Amino acid sequence: MNSNSKKILVVDDESQIVEILKAYLEKAGFGVVTAEDGLVALDVLRSEKPDFMILDLNLPGMDGLDVCRTARRESNIPILMLTARVEETDKLIGLEIGADDYVVKPFSPKEVVARVRTVLRRIPDMEAAANPQAEAEEIRLAGLTIHLAQHRVERDGKVIDLTPTEFDILLALARQPRRVFSRLQIMEQAQGDAFEGYERTIDAHIKNIRIKLEPDPKKPTYIHTVFGVGYKLEVTPHA
Repeated sequence: MNSNSKKILVVDDESQIVEILKAYLEKAGFGVVTAEDGLVALDVLRSEKPDFMILDLNLPGMDGLDVCRTARRESNIPILMLTARVEETDKLIGLEIGADDYVVKPFSPKEVVARVRTVLRRIPDMEAAANPQAEAEEIRLAGLTIHLAQHRVERDGKVIDLTPTEFDILLALARQPRRVFSRLQIMEQAQGDAFEGYERTIDAHIKNIRIKLEPDPKKPTYIHTVFGVGYKLEVTPHA
């Protein structure tokens, strides 16, 4: 995936942070657009149509969580949250409303660039998605069809809109159905790297996947919790 074709939206009310991230991202080959409050961020999101958003939670005008909610209703753009909040609950709320990951301030700009690259690397480019041979690469399980090249999931013919992280978690489980994965193993399978201390984020992503995928999220038939261990995907769900 060519960084030069990708545009990153950086949203933070601290101009110094914006300038630092802009410099590091541009050095890495990305195009960068910026916003310093939530309402402007949504305007830029709609007009510029960036490929990725780095979003601070503490914003004037409109809180970052509200920006995330609105953005997620309108698109599946990958979102990396920046947060100075230390409470685990705040981080999980952000993930539950659709963010892909978070970084706690103070952070290393190099780590942020690495996270952006990791997520974008998992998204297929349009040429690969349009390749008829690549289109045949799919997994079919119990009413689910996972199109690998197109990053598309269907349940009984209906398209299920997943974020890039949600897609990769479901794919990791679907590649080895009935196998029980720990949270750390899911992270390793889905992201390629396991970030210590981030294991609980898997719970938030699983919750989102269930809401979108399961006929009744409170009684999941696809993704099952194995208490004390982790999660597994069942291949013969029952109503």
